[in-house]
Amino acid sequence: MNRKSSITIIAMFIVFVVTINVLNLVTEDKHFSEAENRILAKKPSLTWKSIKNGRFTQRFEDYVTDQFIFRDFWVGLKSDSERLLLKQDNNDVFFGKDDYLLENFNKPKEEIIDRNIANINYYASKLKDMKTYVLLPPTSIKVNENRLPPFATPYDELLTINKMKNNLLNVDFVDVYQTLKDKNDQYLYFRTDHHWTMRGAYYAYEVLAKEMGIKPIPMNEFDTKIVTEEFYGTLYSKANNYHIKPDYIEVFTPAHKTNVQVDYVSENKSSNSLYEEKHLDTKDKYSYFLDGNHPIVTIKSDVSNGRKLMIFKNSYAHCLIPFLVNHYEEIHILDLRFYKMNVYDYISENNITETLFLYDILNFSKDTSLNILNIK
Repeated sequence: MNRKSSITIIAMFIVFVVTINVLNLVTEDKHFSEAENRILAKKPSLTWKSIKNGRFTQRFEDYVTDQFIFRDFWVGLKSDSERLLLKQDNNDVFFGKDDYLLENFNKPKEEIIDRNIANINYYASKLKDMKTYVLLPPTSIKVNENRLPPFATPYDELLTINKMKNNLLNVDFVDVYQTLKDKNDQYLYFRTDHHWTMRGAYYAYEVLAKEMGIKPIPMNEFDTKIVTEEFYGTLYSKANNYHIKPDYIEVFTPAHKTNVQVDYVSENKSSNSLYEEKHLDTKDKYSYFLDGNHPIVTIKSDVSNGRKLMIFKNSYAHCLIPFLVNHYEEIHILDLRFYKMNVYDYISENNITETLFLYDILNFSKDTSLNILNIK
């Protein structure tokens, strides 16, 4: 390489660096990353205390990283480079076959599992006259093991599911693994999100309904509709793999519609629909189901049978609940991550007749919010 070429390359590099820095200075900071589905770091305040304890340096580094110009492009370029190098995962998400992103299941902490077993057992012993059901569905990584990349070795979710099943007392444990596994050629889980689809939830509902003494509505008595074909979920945001096709969201509506009133109690708002279409225009399209997470939601239907169901849950419940409303007069939904009142008082005041614990096994194995049940 001659001297003139070297000078040209150096000059181009200097221009590039200067341009990037100028753009970083003049570009307005972004509050939220749609691609990563998270709030971005803000410019930290400069104080003597923050300099002394080292927090300013760390926060400023986070700020520069998050607000770097064309961040989404660079993140995508990094992910693409790693894929070319045959890297099989990113941020604990495996790049599976058929464009499936599969969230890794690491061995859970035994003390959390043991505590949650104790919490549910205590609950069941305290309410001996109430029928209690536990549904802890596996996640996509277990049902879709055949789609894992070579040499991927997640911890076996069935070990945790079976531990729960074998140690819970005076509850009906509803095991849906084999049902889902047998149908894994269908669209049971989103490819880019950690939730199951409404179709996957339907097959779990069939098993659950029979345990509850309910006759499930046959699938052919539902009308199905695709409400969006542009859904990129949480795993898409974690894996930063920007070259896979989006998911679609399919909704099941019974031919004989059940009328409902949905009350979001903490927010003091009501609806006559289980779905919130406004979310279809946002990144978080899964919140179309029951408007996302709320501390307490009540659903009253025109079913007159005296059955009132309490559901303790995370967001996996949101696309299964629409099936259950066809069989219950009332459904009360508590998210214990946000609801901090006495649940036993609530149950007594609302004459609850049955309880369902519904969490995916991955998040349940990390959840400590059920400790609120262990009130002496």
